[in-house]
Order: sequence, then structure tokens, then C-alpha cells
Amino acid sequence: MNRRDFLANSICASGALAVRSAFSAPTQYSVTVRADQPLGMIAPDFMGLGYEISSVSRPGLLSRANQVYVQLVRTLGARGVIRIGGNTADYAQYSPNAAAVSSARGTVVNDAVLKDLGGFLEATGWKLIWALDLGRGTEADAVAEARIISSIAGERLLAFEIGNEPDLFARAKHRKPEFGYEDWLADYRRYKAALRKEFPSIPFAGPDAAVATDWVTRFAADEGKDSVLLTHHYYREGQNPSSSIEKLLGVDPKLQPQLTALKAASQACGVPYRICEVNSFSGGGRPGVSDTLAGALWALDYMFTLAANSCAGVNMETGVNHLDFISSYSPIGDDEHGHYSAQPEYYGMLAFSLAGKGQVLTVESEANSPEIKTYATRTGHASVALTLLNKGAATPVLTVNLGDHFNAREASVIRLSGPAIDAKTGITLGGAEVTPDGKWKAARSESAHVRNRQLSIALPPFSAAIVQM
Repeated sequence: MNRRDFLANSICASGALAVRSAFSAPTQYSVTVRADQPLGMIAPDFMGLGYEISSVSRPGLLSRANQVYVQLVRTLGARGVIRIGGNTADYAQYSPNAAAVSSARGTVVNDAVLKDLGGFLEATGWKLIWALDLGRGTEADAVAEARIISSIAGERLLAFEIGNEPDLFARAKHRKPEFGYEDWLADYRRYKAALRKEFPSIPFAGPDAAVATDWVTRFAADEGKDSVLLTHHYYREGQNPSSSIEKLLGVDPKLQPQLTALKAASQACGVPYRICEVNSFSGGGRPGVSDTLAGALWALDYMFTLAANSCAGVNMETGVNHLDFISSYSPIGDDEHGHYSAQPEYYGMLAFSLAGKGQVLTVESEANSPEIKTYATRTGHASVALTLLNKGAATPVLTVNLGDHFNAREASVIRLSGPAIDAKTGITLGGAEVTPDGKWKAARSESAHVRNRQLSIALPPFSAAIVQM
């Protein structure tokens, strides 16, 4: 064969290979829903948002008059939990008639902004967790603050926390370098005694640990039965140049051991646990990562991971952070000129609100890849919802086996998708974006046929599907 024929044959062979590759069958995975192996119930107020206390002092933000913001919260769910705390909580003070100040190291909340917060809770229907200042305050300050918070929240008060991230108090220079759990527990009990003297039935949550999960285990043994919640925080890591999309969507080796320990602590004292401050990367998130479609897929996956591990709920951080700027991971965007919008992570939370109800079921999957995640929930006797995520670049087809417990013949499919994994705009759920007034309604759904208690769903790259039967 001469050189010309060799090259011609090579080109034909490579072209044929490209055609075969382009039209090759996608990877097939089998998924089995086990209705006989429930993992637990999703709490009706599982959904939550978290705020720095400095947010409360931003005029008109958390107010019933902020109609778009109220609607954005209500679109996520008729029930949920607002948590007010963050690093600014241990630098803040309550002064009834002083001017409100929103500042990382000197926030001031007054009666006017707290009255607005009460109206916001009433308008949204959500409950409140409030962190009292343990860093720089006194017992008398805590009593005065708890009095006004109890007044404005009423029955919507879920719990008070005493201090924010006390396991980092030494690092934050709120306490001496040797400050540890026993030191904090003494402070906690002193504050609790002062508060209980004034308010005998006041509810507490704790220890609100940042990273020291053993503090939660010890608190559960020491104070769990006198609390309504065990609380912990979570971030994938601190925001830095290595905080990539690949890392965010990959497996975090510390997450499952943390959740296993929290579940055990919760079961030991009979008190639920909640991840009351969480988002992708701390320090405001990583621009170009946290504020993309990747953030939406991460949020959806993370919330279902919590639900599958018997967590009572989650508070996704949003808005102004402890460094005085609007975090890039914020589910609710804020241009600081009175305009609010649904950002990428919001769509992941919204997708969870569709399927994250009722009983969590065990799902057995052939897909060993961490890129493919599958979850199932059941409400009532026979209504089931599947949440299928593809965090990779391939297009697998999942064959779902429903078993003898389900007799559905048709299913509807709503997809979460975007132009690219790093897209910041154009993200849709059910083919629709959240409207400027904070509302959402699916514009498009697909029908899937169930035959012999099986259905097949293709998952395009970097997308999710909510399948409801």
C-alpha cells in the first residue's frame, strides 16, 4: 500500500470510529426502589435559610413589606426555618432605640428592625432560630435580647442558640487559646440558668459547632434532653484557588463520617439534629463555582444526603456574610439596591422542595460512579418521587425498578438544567425560570411510561430529573 492509500484508509477508519462513537449506546444502569426499607421521614420544616445577624439590620430586607423576598421564601415552601446567627452574632448588640447598624464587627439591632423581622416570619410562615451573643455579651444582654425576640417571633420561635461556632472561639479571640468544650459548657449553663429564670420554658439548641463534631456528641449527652435541637455547621472547605467545580461535585470524605456521628448523637438523646449553617465554600463561596449550575446540583444532592441520614433540616446561608459582602453562593441574589432574584443554588433547593417530602426510601443502584446519584421518597401509600442526578459529562440511561409496592402506569418528569456546568444564568426547572416577582411554575414536563413496574430515564450531562408517579 502506497502512502496515499494508507492515509485515505486511515481517514476512512477514523471517520467510521467517530460515527460509531457518536451513535454508540449510552451507559445503562439499573436502579431499584426498596419500599420495604424506609430510611426515615423528611420533616415538614426541613427547608431553611441562614443569615448573618447583620442582615437583620439592613433596612427593609427581612420585612413583610419586601414582597419579592417574601415570595421567594414562600416559593421554597409554606413551612421552613430562618436561622439568624453567623460570626457577626458574637459581635452584635441589641439596643432598643439606637440606630440600626449592619457591620461585620459592630452590628446593632433595634426594636424597629426586629419588629420587621416578626412581620417577615408571619408573612412567610417560617420559624426562627436565633443565636445569642456569647462572644462579647453578658447574661443580662442575652435576657434582654431573648425578651424582644420571643415577643416578635411568638409561636414561630423554634430555639435560641448560645454563641455561634464556640469551638472556634479561641481562634476568633473571643476566649483564651486553651478554651475548650468544658469551658464553653460552663458558659452555656450559666447563660441558660439566667434565661430560664426569666423564661422558664425557653427552648435551646446547640452546640452550633463549626467543625468539632465531638462537641455535638458530648452536648447530646450533657444537655441533649433539655434541648430541642442539636446543631452543627458544614462547608466543603474554605474558599481558595483549589475550590473547584470538580471538588464541589466530588465526594467529600469528611461528610459521611460527620453525618453518621450526628445521627448517633441524635438517637442517643432522642433529639433531632439540624445543619443550621451550610453552603459550598466558606468565606462567601468561590466565584465561578458556587454561583453556577454546579452549585444547584450540589445543593440538591446535599439536601437529599442529609434527608437520607435522618437530618431534621438544613439552613443554606444567603445574603451578606461576615466579611460584609453578598456571598456568591447565595440562593437569593441581592444587588443591594432593592432587587432580589433566584440564583443558581435556589433552583437546587426548589427542586428538592418538589420531591423532598414524606418518607425517604432505600435506593439500590448499579451506578458506582459518584457522578450518578439517586433518591426516592414516598408520600401517602403509593405516591413516589424519584430524584436522579447526573454530575458528569456522559448521558446514562437509568432503568428504575419499582417493585411490587407500586402500580403506576405513567410518570411525569421535570428537569433541572442549564447551558453548561459553569453557567450562572439560563438555569431552569421544568423549562422555567423563577419570575422577577419570586414565583415559579413548570413550563414543561415529560411523560414516561411504566411497563412491568419499570421505566427508563435518560440523564443529559450535568442535570437532574424529578420523576413523580
